[in-house]
Amino acid sequence: MPDDLLRLAKRKAASEGRTLTSLIEEGLRTVVADRRAPAKAKHIMPRVSSATGGLMPEFAGMSYSELEELDDLEYAERMKHFNDPARR
Repeated sequence: MPDDLLRLAKRKAASEGRTLTSLIEEGLRTVVADRRAPAKAKHIMPRVSSATGGLMPEFAGMSYSELEELDDLEYAERMKHFNDPARR
């Protein structure tokens, strides 16, 4: 046992009014009993969607930039009618 650890253990035992043997015994019992708290279960995020299978067939062959352009065009079309009172 390292000298510095033994000195600390003797000092701890003396401050508690007990023997070094009883202090070591308690330490061994603690280690053997393995009183550590059980590890937390891994947090599993709930599914956001139940959809599977990828893109709809009409979009399956398109590149990302083509999909982005299509989305932009649809957005621009919706914005044309944003302030149109007849569409409300």
